[in-house]
Amino acid sequence: MKVLKRIIFFSILYTCSINISLSDNHNLKEILELIQSDIKTLEKAVYSENYKSDIEAENLSNQSDTEDALTRHLLKLSEIESQFQNLTNNFEEINFKLDKLSTRLSKIQADNQLRFQQIEKNVNKNISLEAEKVTSNSNNDDKKQILPGSTEPQDLGAVSYKDMASKTDTQETQSIDTTSSVVTENFIAEEKILPDASPEKQYEFATSFLKIGDYNTAERAFREFVKTNSAHSLAGNAQYWYAETFRIRQLYTDAASAYLEGYQNYPESDKAPINLLKLGISLVQIGEKDQGCLMITGVKKQYPEAKESVIQKAKYEEKKFECKKNNS
Repeated sequence: MKVLKRIIFFSILYTCSINISLSDNHNLKEILELIQSDIKTLEKAVYSENYKSDIEAENLSNQSDTEDALTRHLLKLSEIESQFQNLTNNFEEINFKLDKLSTRLSKIQADNQLRFQQIEKNVNKNISLEAEKVTSNSNNDDKKQILPGSTEPQDLGAVSYKDMASKTDTQETQSIDTTSSVVTENFIAEEKILPDASPEKQYEFATSFLKIGDYNTAERAFREFVKTNSAHSLAGNAQYWYAETFRIRQLYTDAASAYLEGYQNYPESDKAPINLLKLGISLVQIGEKDQGCLMITGVKKQYPEAKESVIQKAKYEEKKFECKKNNS
């Protein structure tokens, strides 16, 4: 507005001057040149101010666009962060479900093995019963027809002529050859399954059977490791896992015996605290509650520097079996 007022003022001023000096033709050309130069100067001033205002407006618009873009990026980043958090939660949930499924499969496999063993025992029992029936029938037949020389030794005066008489053409005799041949039972050692390698490799080999759920083979492997490497630092761990193969199959009596052997032979092993705890649990499960509770409550006393998880497990089992009430 100020620039426009100045333009109007100068235009009026020059108009008046033109009217005054119109009579003077000599100065008219100079006056017009001065007016033209002043108008150019005014135009430059006006255009420069408009240019500055346009630049400022453009800067403001660019700044607002930058802020909008930054806001959009921040919103996108927060959205990505929330999605990543959801993916992490889903991943942890899937891992938890997989762990539960693995535990359930291990239990199912152990149950199936127990059932197969029971079926095998029943089949063997039935076979033995059939064999007993066959032998009993054959014994009855032998009693009906006794051949000379096939009875037990008797006193000479008790043997009558009738006992020695027989209508059969053949009889059982004992020759020198038959008496000289004595059948003895040869003890065959169990086949070794551990590889010819270092104790560490053998321990890793035995542990691999636990991972796949082959507890029968794992039992043999760990037993062989303890026998061949009884003085090794991993012998206590191997003894513990040997006992675990029985506990998983719910053979608690065998498990208690194996845990007790580990407690007596390897009291300084890394697995000694948990071995003592499992020994107490196994004793309670086979009916020796008093002895079992003594073992469970003695974990913290005997191994005060044991892992916190073992101490907490001992406290839980102590409450579960009501060991304090039983001792009181």
